[in-house]
Amino acid sequence: MLVNTFILLAVLISAFILMLPRLASSKGWRATITPLASIIGSGFLVLGPILDASYGKFAPLVMAGLCLCAYLFGSAIRFNIRQIDIGANQSAPLSLKIETVSSWALAFAYIISVAYYLNLFGAFAVSLTSVGDPFHAKLLTTGVLLLILMVGWTRGYAALERMEQFSVSIKLAIISGLLVGLILFFFKQASDHELLLNPATKTGWAGVTLAFGLIVTVQGFETSRYLDDEYDAQTRIKSMARAQWISTVIYMVYIGFLAYVFEPSAIKLDETSIIDMMKIVAPILPLLLVAAALSAQFSAAIADTSGAGGLFSEVSKGRLKPNQSYALLVGIGIALTWSANIFEIISYASRAFAIYYSLQAIIAALGAKNAHHYGLAFAYLSLALLGIAIVLFGVPVEG
Repeated sequence: MLVNTFILLAVLISAFILMLPRLASSKGWRATITPLASIIGSGFLVLGPILDASYGKFAPLVMAGLCLCAYLFGSAIRFNIRQIDIGANQSAPLSLKIETVSSWALAFAYIISVAYYLNLFGAFAVSLTSVGDPFHAKLLTTGVLLLILMVGWTRGYAALERMEQFSVSIKLAIISGLLVGLILFFFKQASDHELLLNPATKTGWAGVTLAFGLIVTVQGFETSRYLDDEYDAQTRIKSMARAQWISTVIYMVYIGFLAYVFEPSAIKLDETSIIDMMKIVAPILPLLLVAAALSAQFSAAIADTSGAGGLFSEVSKGRLKPNQSYALLVGIGIALTWSANIFEIISYASRAFAIYYSLQAIIAALGAKNAHHYGLAFAYLSLALLGIAIVLFGVPVEG
Protein backbone atom coordinates (compact mmCIF):
# COMPACT_ATOMS: atom_id res chain seq x y z
CA MET A 1 0.00 0.00 0.00
CA LEU A 2 1.27 3.46 -0.96
CA VAL A 3 0.43 4.94 2.46
CA ASN A 4 2.62 2.32 4.18
CA THR A 5 5.48 3.29 1.88
CA PHE A 6 5.17 6.98 2.74
CA ILE A 7 5.01 6.17 6.46
CA LEU A 8 8.13 3.99 6.31
CA LEU A 9 9.96 6.65 4.30
CA ALA A 10 9.04 9.27 6.94
CA VAL A 11 10.33 7.00 9.72
CA LEU A 12 13.60 6.24 7.90
CA ILE A 13 14.27 9.83 6.83
CA SER A 14 13.47 11.16 10.33
CA ALA A 15 15.71 8.54 11.94
CA PHE A 16 18.52 9.40 9.51
CA ILE A 17 18.25 13.12 10.25
CA LEU A 18 18.01 12.64 14.03
CA MET A 19 21.08 10.41 14.02
CA LEU A 20 23.26 12.73 11.94
CA PRO A 21 26.51 13.23 13.92
CA ARG A 22 26.29 17.01 13.62
CA LEU A 23 22.81 17.07 15.19
CA ALA A 24 23.40 14.24 17.66
CA SER A 25 26.57 15.90 18.98
CA SER A 26 25.02 19.38 19.22
CA LYS A 27 24.99 20.50 22.86
CA GLY A 28 21.75 22.41 22.40
CA TRP A 29 19.97 19.44 20.82
CA ARG A 30 21.25 17.00 23.46
CA ALA A 31 19.91 19.32 26.14
CA THR A 32 16.58 19.56 24.28
CA ILE A 33 16.07 15.86 23.61
CA THR A 34 15.75 14.88 27.29
CA PRO A 35 12.72 17.05 28.13
CA LEU A 36 11.30 16.57 24.62
CA ALA A 37 11.38 12.79 24.94
CA SER A 38 9.67 13.02 28.33
CA ILE A 39 6.92 15.34 27.13
CA ILE A 40 5.87 13.32 24.10
CA GLY A 41 6.78 9.90 25.42
CA SER A 42 3.69 8.35 26.92
CA GLY A 43 0.94 10.94 26.85
CA PHE A 44 1.13 10.92 23.08
CA LEU A 45 -0.27 7.39 22.97
CA VAL A 46 -3.35 7.89 25.14
CA LEU A 47 -4.13 11.57 24.67
CA GLY A 48 -5.44 11.45 21.08
CA PRO A 49 -8.30 8.99 21.72
CA ILE A 50 -9.19 10.68 25.04
CA LEU A 51 -9.46 14.16 23.52
CA ASP A 52 -11.26 12.96 20.41
CA ALA A 53 -13.84 10.94 22.39
CA SER A 54 -14.35 13.61 25.07
CA TYR A 55 -14.13 16.92 23.21
CA GLY A 56 -14.86 16.02 19.57
CA LYS A 57 -14.36 18.97 17.22
CA PHE A 58 -13.02 21.07 20.13
CA ALA A 59 -10.16 18.63 20.85
CA PRO A 60 -7.49 20.89 19.25
CA LEU A 61 -8.58 23.79 21.49
CA VAL A 62 -8.23 21.62 24.60
CA MET A 63 -4.83 20.41 23.37
CA ALA A 64 -3.74 24.02 22.90
CA GLY A 65 -4.93 24.76 26.45
CA LEU A 66 -2.92 21.87 27.89
CA CYS A 67 0.20 22.97 26.02
CA LEU A 68 -0.26 26.59 27.17
CA CYS A 69 -0.74 25.47 30.77
CA ALA A 70 2.43 23.36 30.58
CA TYR A 71 4.37 26.25 29.02
CA LEU A 72 3.32 28.61 31.80
CA PHE A 73 4.41 26.14 34.47
CA GLY A 74 7.63 25.73 32.50
CA SER A 75 8.15 29.49 32.60
CA ALA A 76 8.00 29.40 36.42
CA ILE A 77 10.62 26.63 36.51
CA ARG A 78 12.79 28.55 34.03
CA PHE A 79 12.56 31.61 36.28
CA ASN A 80 13.70 29.48 39.21
CA ILE A 81 16.65 28.14 37.21
CA ARG A 82 17.78 31.74 36.66
CA GLN A 83 17.33 32.56 40.34
CA ILE A 84 19.34 29.54 41.42
CA ASP A 85 22.06 30.43 38.91
CA ILE A 86 22.52 33.91 40.38
CA GLY A 87 22.21 32.61 43.96
CA ALA A 88 19.08 34.65 44.67
CA ASN A 89 17.34 31.89 46.60
CA GLN A 90 20.26 31.33 48.98
CA SER A 91 19.12 34.34 51.00
CA ALA A 92 15.48 33.22 50.97
CA PRO A 93 15.01 30.49 53.59
CA LEU A 94 11.28 30.16 52.85
CA SER A 95 12.05 29.42 49.20
CA LEU A 96 14.60 26.79 50.25
CA LYS A 97 12.04 25.09 52.51
CA ILE A 98 9.44 25.06 49.75
CA GLU A 99 12.08 23.69 47.37
CA THR A 100 12.64 20.77 49.75
CA VAL A 101 8.90 20.04 49.90
CA SER A 102 8.80 20.41 46.11
CA SER A 103 11.53 17.79 45.73
CA TRP A 104 9.55 15.37 47.91
CA ALA A 105 6.46 16.04 45.79
CA LEU A 106 8.40 15.38 42.58
CA ALA A 107 9.85 12.16 43.97
CA PHE A 108 6.35 10.84 44.75
CA ALA A 109 5.12 12.09 41.35
CA TYR A 110 7.86 9.99 39.77
CA ILE A 111 6.61 6.94 41.67
CA ILE A 112 3.10 7.33 40.27
CA SER A 113 4.41 8.11 36.78
CA VAL A 114 6.43 4.89 36.75
CA ALA A 115 3.21 2.96 37.43
CA TYR A 116 1.59 4.96 34.63
CA TYR A 117 4.40 4.21 32.15
CA LEU A 118 4.62 0.51 32.95
CA ASN A 119 0.86 -0.04 32.89
CA LEU A 120 0.91 1.38 29.38
CA PHE A 121 3.91 -0.82 28.63
CA GLY A 122 1.99 -3.91 29.76
CA ALA A 123 -1.14 -2.97 27.82
CA PHE A 124 0.73 -2.33 24.57
CA ALA A 125 2.97 -5.39 24.98
CA VAL A 126 0.01 -7.80 25.05
CA SER A 127 -2.22 -5.81 22.67
CA LEU A 128 -1.27 -7.75 19.53
CA THR A 129 -1.11 -11.17 21.21
CA SER A 130 -3.67 -13.85 22.00
CA VAL A 131 -3.63 -12.81 25.69
CA GLY A 132 -4.41 -9.14 25.09
CA ASP A 133 -6.54 -8.63 28.19
CA PRO A 134 -6.19 -6.44 31.33
CA PHE A 135 -5.19 -9.36 33.59
CA HIS A 136 -2.19 -10.38 31.51
CA ALA A 137 -1.25 -6.73 30.98
CA LYS A 138 -1.19 -6.17 34.76
CA LEU A 139 0.73 -9.42 35.22
CA LEU A 140 3.40 -8.26 32.78
CA THR A 141 3.52 -4.81 34.41
CA THR A 142 4.07 -6.43 37.81
CA GLY A 143 6.84 -8.60 36.39
CA VAL A 144 8.64 -5.59 34.89
CA LEU A 145 8.31 -3.66 38.18
CA LEU A 146 9.87 -6.59 40.04
CA LEU A 147 12.64 -6.81 37.43
CA ILE A 148 13.42 -3.11 37.93
CA LEU A 149 13.50 -3.65 41.71
CA MET A 150 15.83 -6.63 41.40
CA VAL A 151 18.27 -4.85 39.08
CA GLY A 152 18.10 -1.54 40.96
CA TRP A 153 18.56 -3.23 44.36
CA THR A 154 21.49 -5.42 43.33
CA ARG A 155 23.23 -3.39 40.63
CA GLY A 156 22.14 0.21 41.23
CA TYR A 157 21.53 3.16 38.94
CA ALA A 158 24.19 2.37 36.32
CA ALA A 159 22.61 -1.00 35.58
CA LEU A 160 19.14 0.56 35.41
CA GLU A 161 20.42 3.08 32.91
CA ARG A 162 21.91 0.33 30.73
CA MET A 163 18.50 -1.36 30.53
CA GLU A 164 17.27 1.32 28.12
CA GLN A 165 17.28 -0.55 24.81
CA PHE A 166 15.98 1.86 22.18
CA SER A 167 17.12 5.34 21.30
CA VAL A 168 14.94 8.40 21.69
CA SER A 169 15.58 9.17 18.03
CA ILE A 170 13.84 5.97 16.89
CA LYS A 171 10.79 6.82 19.01
CA LEU A 172 10.58 10.31 17.50
CA ALA A 173 11.04 8.84 14.01
CA ILE A 174 8.08 6.49 14.53
CA ILE A 175 5.96 9.41 15.73
CA SER A 176 6.85 11.27 12.52
CA GLY A 177 5.59 8.24 10.57
CA LEU A 178 2.34 8.34 12.54
CA LEU A 179 1.89 12.03 11.75
CA VAL A 180 2.50 11.46 8.03
CA GLY A 181 -0.05 8.62 8.05
CA LEU A 182 -2.62 10.81 9.80
CA ILE A 183 -2.07 13.75 7.45
CA LEU A 184 -2.50 11.53 4.38
CA PHE A 185 -5.66 9.97 5.86
CA PHE A 186 -7.05 13.40 6.74
CA PHE A 187 -6.66 14.70 3.18
CA LYS A 188 -8.14 11.50 1.75
CA GLN A 189 -11.20 11.97 3.97
CA ALA A 190 -11.35 15.65 3.01
CA SER A 191 -11.23 14.83 -0.71
CA ASP A 192 -14.07 12.35 -0.19
CA HIS A 193 -16.02 14.98 1.80
CA GLU A 194 -16.00 12.68 4.83
CA LEU A 195 -14.46 14.88 7.52
CA LEU A 196 -16.42 14.82 10.79
CA LEU A 197 -17.32 17.49 13.34
CA ASN A 198 -18.13 15.27 16.32
CA PRO A 199 -19.91 16.93 19.27
CA ALA A 200 -18.16 17.10 22.64
CA THR A 201 -19.31 14.57 25.22
CA LYS A 202 -17.63 16.49 28.05
CA THR A 203 -18.65 20.12 28.35
CA GLY A 204 -18.71 22.85 30.99
CA TRP A 205 -17.17 22.10 34.36
CA ALA A 206 -16.98 18.36 33.58
CA GLY A 207 -14.84 19.17 30.56
CA VAL A 208 -12.58 21.46 32.60
CA THR A 209 -12.00 18.94 35.39
CA LEU A 210 -11.24 16.19 32.88
CA ALA A 211 -8.61 18.46 31.26
CA PHE A 212 -7.16 19.06 34.76
CA GLY A 213 -6.68 15.31 35.05
CA LEU A 214 -4.66 15.18 31.84
CA ILE A 215 -1.82 17.56 32.71
CA VAL A 216 0.58 14.64 33.15
CA THR A 217 0.34 13.92 29.42
CA VAL A 218 2.29 17.13 28.68
CA GLN A 219 4.61 16.74 31.69
CA GLY A 220 8.34 16.16 31.37
CA PHE A 221 9.77 19.62 30.74
CA GLU A 222 10.83 19.88 34.39
CA THR A 223 13.68 17.42 33.74
CA SER A 224 15.73 20.37 32.43
CA ARG A 225 15.71 21.80 35.96
CA TYR A 226 17.82 18.85 37.15
CA LEU A 227 20.44 18.68 34.37
CA ASP A 228 22.74 21.20 36.05
CA ASP A 229 25.62 18.70 36.21
CA GLU A 230 25.66 18.60 32.40
CA TYR A 231 24.46 22.00 31.18
CA ASP A 232 24.68 25.62 32.31
CA ALA A 233 21.55 27.52 33.31
CA GLN A 234 21.13 29.38 30.01
CA THR A 235 21.36 26.14 28.00
CA ARG A 236 18.77 24.46 30.21
CA ILE A 237 16.41 27.43 30.01
CA LYS A 238 16.62 27.61 26.21
CA SER A 239 16.40 23.86 25.72
CA MET A 240 13.33 23.51 27.96
CA ALA A 241 11.50 26.24 26.07
CA ARG A 242 12.59 24.72 22.74
CA ALA A 243 11.38 21.26 23.80
CA GLN A 244 8.00 22.70 24.78
CA TRP A 245 7.62 24.54 21.47
CA ILE A 246 8.55 21.44 19.44
CA SER A 247 6.24 19.20 21.47
CA THR A 248 3.42 21.74 21.09
CA VAL A 249 3.77 21.66 17.30
CA ILE A 250 3.82 17.83 17.31
CA TYR A 251 0.79 17.59 19.61
CA MET A 252 -1.21 20.19 17.67
CA VAL A 253 -0.53 18.47 14.33
CA TYR A 254 -1.43 15.11 15.89
CA ILE A 255 -4.71 16.23 17.47
CA GLY A 256 -5.59 18.61 14.64
CA PHE A 257 -5.56 15.82 12.06
CA LEU A 258 -6.94 13.13 14.40
CA ALA A 259 -10.01 14.99 15.67
CA TYR A 260 -11.95 15.12 12.40
CA VAL A 261 -11.54 11.70 10.79
CA PHE A 262 -13.02 9.11 13.19
CA GLU A 263 -16.61 8.25 13.94
CA PRO A 264 -17.36 8.26 17.70
CA SER A 265 -18.21 4.56 17.41
CA ALA A 266 -14.65 3.86 16.24
CA ILE A 267 -13.18 5.20 19.51
CA LYS A 268 -13.25 2.68 22.35
CA LEU A 269 -11.54 4.26 25.34
CA ASP A 270 -8.89 2.02 26.83
CA GLU A 271 -5.09 2.04 27.11
CA THR A 272 -4.52 0.90 23.53
CA SER A 273 -7.34 2.72 21.72
CA ILE A 274 -4.82 4.39 19.44
CA ILE A 275 -3.86 1.02 17.94
CA ASP A 276 -7.42 0.25 16.82
CA MET A 277 -7.76 3.77 15.42
CA MET A 278 -4.49 3.58 13.49
CA LYS A 279 -5.50 0.25 11.90
CA ILE A 280 -8.00 2.32 9.93
CA VAL A 281 -5.28 4.76 8.84
CA ALA A 282 -2.64 2.25 7.69
CA PRO A 283 -1.95 -1.45 8.37
CA ILE A 284 1.67 -0.81 9.31
CA LEU A 285 0.97 1.75 12.03
CA PRO A 286 -0.17 -0.61 14.86
CA LEU A 287 3.12 -2.53 14.76
CA LEU A 288 5.16 0.69 14.67
CA LEU A 289 3.13 2.15 17.54
CA VAL A 290 3.65 -0.92 19.71
CA ALA A 291 7.42 -0.66 19.08
CA ALA A 292 7.36 3.04 19.96
CA ALA A 293 5.20 2.40 23.02
CA LEU A 294 7.44 -0.31 24.46
CA SER A 295 10.52 1.84 23.90
CA ALA A 296 8.94 5.02 25.28
CA GLN A 297 7.35 3.48 28.37
CA PHE A 298 10.29 1.35 29.42
CA SER A 299 12.91 4.07 28.96
CA ALA A 300 10.71 6.65 30.71
CA ALA A 301 10.06 4.26 33.60
CA ILE A 302 13.79 3.63 34.01
CA ALA A 303 14.56 7.36 33.92
CA ASP A 304 11.90 8.18 36.54
CA THR A 305 12.91 5.21 38.72
CA SER A 306 16.47 6.46 38.74
CA GLY A 307 15.31 10.03 39.32
CA ALA A 308 13.10 9.01 42.22
CA GLY A 309 15.91 7.01 43.84
CA GLY A 310 18.28 9.97 43.64
CA LEU A 311 15.69 12.49 44.83
CA PHE A 312 14.60 10.42 47.84
CA SER A 313 18.22 9.92 48.84
CA GLU A 314 18.92 13.66 48.45
CA VAL A 315 15.88 15.03 50.30
CA SER A 316 16.19 12.47 53.11
CA LYS A 317 19.86 13.50 53.45
CA GLY A 318 20.99 9.93 52.77
CA ARG A 319 18.71 8.27 55.32
CA LEU A 320 16.74 6.63 52.52
CA LYS A 321 19.08 4.76 50.19
CA PRO A 322 18.31 4.57 46.45
CA ASN A 323 17.66 0.81 46.58
CA GLN A 324 15.16 1.37 49.42
CA SER A 325 13.51 4.02 47.24
CA TYR A 326 13.24 1.48 44.44
CA ALA A 327 11.46 -0.91 46.81
CA LEU A 328 9.01 1.84 47.84
CA LEU A 329 8.43 2.74 44.20
CA VAL A 330 7.78 -0.86 43.14
CA GLY A 331 5.49 -1.53 46.10
CA ILE A 332 3.31 1.49 45.32
CA GLY A 333 3.48 0.72 41.59
CA ILE A 334 2.20 -2.83 42.08
CA ALA A 335 -0.58 -1.61 44.40
CA LEU A 336 -1.69 0.96 41.79
CA THR A 337 -1.47 -1.60 38.99
CA TRP A 338 -3.94 -3.96 40.65
CA SER A 339 -6.23 -1.40 42.31
CA ALA A 340 -6.64 1.29 39.63
CA ASN A 341 -7.10 1.48 35.88
CA ILE A 342 -4.74 3.44 33.64
CA PHE A 343 -7.03 6.48 33.48
CA GLU A 344 -7.16 6.69 37.28
CA ILE A 345 -3.37 6.42 37.44
CA ILE A 346 -3.10 9.23 34.86
CA SER A 347 -5.32 11.40 37.07
CA TYR A 348 -3.26 10.59 40.19
CA ALA A 349 -0.04 11.37 38.34
CA SER A 350 -1.49 14.65 37.05
CA ARG A 351 -2.35 15.69 40.60
CA ALA A 352 1.09 14.70 41.89
CA PHE A 353 2.85 16.75 39.22
CA ALA A 354 0.42 19.64 39.75
CA ILE A 355 1.51 19.77 43.42
CA TYR A 356 5.13 20.02 42.27
CA TYR A 357 4.32 22.70 39.67
CA SER A 358 2.31 24.70 42.21
CA LEU A 359 5.23 24.71 44.64
CA GLN A 360 7.62 25.75 41.88
CA ALA A 361 5.23 28.57 40.94
CA ILE A 362 5.13 29.72 44.59
CA ILE A 363 8.94 29.75 44.68
CA ALA A 364 8.93 31.79 41.45
CA ALA A 365 6.37 34.20 42.93
CA LEU A 366 8.55 34.72 46.02
CA GLY A 367 11.62 35.25 43.84
CA ALA A 368 9.81 37.77 41.64
CA LYS A 369 8.51 39.62 44.72
CA ASN A 370 12.00 39.80 46.21
CA ALA A 371 13.25 41.20 42.89
CA HIS A 372 10.41 43.79 43.02
CA HIS A 373 8.71 42.34 39.91
CA TYR A 374 5.26 42.50 41.48
CA GLY A 375 3.28 41.88 38.30
CA LEU A 376 5.30 38.74 37.62
CA ALA A 377 4.89 37.65 41.24
CA PHE A 378 1.10 37.97 40.91
CA ALA A 379 1.17 35.97 37.64
CA TYR A 380 3.16 33.13 39.25
CA LEU A 381 0.89 33.15 42.31
CA SER A 382 -2.12 32.83 40.00
CA LEU A 383 -0.36 29.92 38.31
CA ALA A 384 0.16 28.27 41.69
CA LEU A 385 -3.59 28.60 42.36
CA LEU A 386 -4.29 26.95 39.00
CA GLY A 387 -2.05 24.06 40.05
CA ILE A 388 -3.95 23.72 43.34
CA ALA A 389 -7.24 23.68 41.38
CA ILE A 390 -5.85 20.83 39.25
CA VAL A 391 -4.96 18.91 42.41
CA LEU A 392 -8.40 19.42 43.95
CA PHE A 393 -10.66 19.03 40.95
CA GLY A 394 -8.87 16.88 38.33
CA VAL A 395 -10.87 13.75 37.47
CA PRO A 396 -9.98 10.58 35.54
CA VAL A 397 -11.35 9.59 32.17
CA GLU A 398 -14.26 7.15 32.31
CA GLY A 399 -13.23 4.30 30.05
